Amino acid sequence: MSLFDRFAGHLFKRGEMTIILADGEARHYGTPDPAIKPVTIRFIDRGVPAFIARNPHLHAAEAFMEGRLVIEQGDIRDLVDLVRVNGRWEEGRITLRGTFRHLVRDRLRAAIQSVNWATRSKSNVAHHYDLNDRLYDLFLDADRQYSCAYFTGPDVDLDTAQADKKAHIAAKLHLSPGQRVLDIGCGWGGMALYLNRAAGVDVLGITLSEEQLKVARRRAAEAGVSDRVKFELIDYRALEGKFDRIVSVGMFEHVGVPQYETFFAKCRDLLTEDGVMLLHTIGRLGVPGKTDAFTLKYIFPGGYNPALSEIVAASEPARMIVSDVETLRLHYGMTLDRWYDRTVAARDAIVALYDERFYRMWTFYLAGARAAFYHGNLCNYQIQYVRNRRTLPITRDYMIDTERRLPR
Repeated sequence: MSLFDRFAGHLFKRGEMTIILADGEARHYGTPDPAIKPVTIRFIDRGVPAFIARNPHLHAAEAFMEGRLVIEQGDIRDLVDLVRVNGRWEEGRITLRGTFRHLVRDRLRAAIQSVNWATRSKSNVAHHYDLNDRLYDLFLDADRQYSCAYFTGPDVDLDTAQADKKAHIAAKLHLSPGQRVLDIGCGWGGMALYLNRAAGVDVLGITLSEEQLKVARRRAAEAGVSDRVKFELIDYRALEGKFDRIVSVGMFEHVGVPQYETFFAKCRDLLTEDGVMLLHTIGRLGVPGKTDAFTLKYIFPGGYNPALSEIVAASEPARMIVSDVETLRLHYGMTLDRWYDRTVAARDAIVALYDERFYRMWTFYLAGARAAFYHGNLCNYQIQYVRNRRTLPITRDYMIDTERRLPR
């Protein structure tokens, strides 16, 4: 029995998987399950099975990107979902390992890339966020919120869920007019502009993406609030001043574990004595781990999604008090479903911007991330911090009351 046969036989237990080899032979794996869509794939050349089996996390993606793995029934979302549902995190079943040599190499790459000094941080950000501006318009909401949305129900549309996310975060910041707010990793400016509009605060947004900076400044000018909502191209480590509130949405994933304590020490230094901080980040359930090889190589070099224990432990030396924690368990999977649908609908436009290979890479990225939130060990954490234990009301009622009043 080949390495791939052993791998596939171990992997596919639930749902139906058909693999058509290069010589036309069809092999069937798994058992029918009405909740799981059947998938059929074809290997274009004889070398694909061994190639994938040596390093499944990376090589399956590359075979799909290069057109060596073709999906004939279903799509890449169905394929990745079928793989992931056979190894749900809650069940503790590991389905994708690869050879020892590739495992060691992937772990070494992850460790090296986690050292995000300032120059590397800027190049890592540019790799992903300085892509063609049109790409993000094609699959994000109108406000370009490129982070987990907040769904109040399963049928809520993307724009509404992203608006609700901003209100959900604003309520946790406990804002008052005239306060000074720092937005670390401000993206295209949507959160900063919303906080100013909803609560009458002054906001400084910082980013390492030159393309995002241009858009954010343009949006502030168009809204007539450039005097109150400002954006700068600066690393958080180089920033000086004091802020009543700090918000960081979808940026902590790029900090790197060796810099966690530096990040929280700097945030404490920037926060006023009675300040409040809200950290919104992708995280991992359970113990610390590593970033998969595909994501490091093609999507987020230097990226890492932390365990809750890593975040809290890193903030303790800075004497940052954890005042509230919320785990969004399914919200990012729901967000990614909508991003994936929009990406597929915009296929021709994305291929025109780049090429077929890029489109396949992007759909694999979205499908893989979606499945990790639905079946794997990923979630989203919202962690509220204070410097002074007396800063906020002693119950959480203020969050709910404020969120209901905030504009969308």
